[in-house]
Amino acid sequence: MLRSSGASPRTPTTLSRPVAWFLLAFGVWSWFIWITFVKNLWKDGSGLAFDDAGDPTAYFWVHLLLAVASFLLGTAIGVIGFRGVRALRRQQAQQVQGADRQTADDRTGAAG
Repeated sequence: MLRSSGASPRTPTTLSRPVAWFLLAFGVWSWFIWITFVKNLWKDGSGLAFDDAGDPTAYFWVHLLLAVASFLLGTAIGVIGFRGVRALRRQQAQQVQGADRQTADDRTGAAG
């Protein structure tokens, strides 16, 4: 049900480490695969991508569109994964700093 007044507060969502790395790897993999595919499509000599006159065919345009869409989706997914990995590292660093502060406080409290 929608709220009638005010916007709902945003709460941060944290990805698990395996999910964040998977998304980042998927983005990189997508770029690698589709760049290779576009190179092969461009060099196609079978007659599927280019007709006898050297003009692009419908096969070429459809597969180029698929590649562009996959580049965009792979980039978006990879960015989500990258941001997730970066957030996890930042969170881990904050936990280490908090533990170091707690240890320092324990030492000064015990000495004083």
